[in-house]
Amino acid sequence: MTAAYGLDIETDTSLGGLDPRTSPILAVALASDTGVTIIRGPETRILREVDSLLGLLAPGVIVTWNGSGFDLPFLADRARRHGLRLGLRLSIDPGIVRFHPPLPGHAGFYRASWYGHDHLDAYLAYRALATEDEGSLALKAVAARRGLSAVEVDRSRIHQLSPDDLASYVASDAGLALALARARWDETVAFLDRRPPVPDLAVAGQH
Repeated sequence: MTAAYGLDIETDTSLGGLDPRTSPILAVALASDTGVTIIRGPETRILREVDSLLGLLAPGVIVTWNGSGFDLPFLADRARRHGLRLGLRLSIDPGIVRFHPPLPGHAGFYRASWYGHDHLDAYLAYRALATEDEGSLALKAVAARRGLSAVEVDRSRIHQLSPDDLASYVASDAGLALALARARWDETVAFLDRRPPVPDLAVAGQH
């Protein structure tokens, strides 16, 4: 079976949490079929450690839920702010239909790769596969319909979570993204990003 890694980030909601120009990253989780790695601490350490870990893992597929529009460009922006070099490559794709505004400071959504890993935005895959009566495509709503339990918190107060609660929450979301992709792998894998040959200059300050 193809190696796959669910990725999720949590950001500082004391500053809104949705603008990478002002809100730092508080935690990143990488979920595999065998467990979850949670990275917390100073933002520079988070960015360095997630990049190092992805550089060491067997090449596979990074699975996100709306990573094309949020997690991955957010990581790229925060790395550039600190002058850090990542193995993340982003290329804007105007063909991705917008159902919500792009990340502040960005013109749209992205295709991605990270070192030897391809990227699958499971949200985009589920959206493309959805029937008219599918209902909400929010991560936890889709997970509930699949019988998967999720950790729930007040998303406006992520910055007030205890370290343990933050870890549980980010791990849950990374694990759910991976589990939902795995649940329909034969279908969702068809929506893998084509690896961009050249990173988009608007977000490629990391290289």
